[in-house]
Amino acid sequence: MSEPTNWKSLLTGILEEHQCQTGTLHRASGDGSSLHLVCQIGVPEALMEKIAFIPVGKGIAGAAAEKRGPVTLCNLQQDLGGVAKPDARKTGVSGSLAVPVFSGDGTRVLGTLGIGKFEPWDFPEEQIRRLEAQAAAISRIFEAGSDRVD
Repeated sequence: MSEPTNWKSLLTGILEEHQCQTGTLHRASGDGSSLHLVCQIGVPEALMEKIAFIPVGKGIAGAAAEKRGPVTLCNLQQDLGGVAKPDARKTGVSGSLAVPVFSGDGTRVLGTLGIGKFEPWDFPEEQIRRLEAQAAAISRIFEAGSDRVD
């Protein structure tokens, strides 16, 4: 059995690289219909119940899983972009980006990785690509069987 992954440390490093204040990592259910929280940083306690379980297609993370591509909002405090739920404003986040975590062969969505900034932010293409590369590294950990939360 592989060593447990320190998800908090991994997510902290991703947030530092992107200069973001909040982050979430979700893992897809076996049937792919929902996302379950593996780790979060910076999400208010009052929202934990809402982000612990997300149906695919709902919210920013669920939209990224359903779309099988990045979902970005420049300022969710002003515009929910048709995907974010009103409670997302309670995070204090403005700029938000979520990307899917794909299986190694690219056929399945294994989860989502999301980051957010307290300031409005239009994520440039190179930042989106970097987060997708980080999601690919997480995919390898998921597929190795390490999804335990430390």
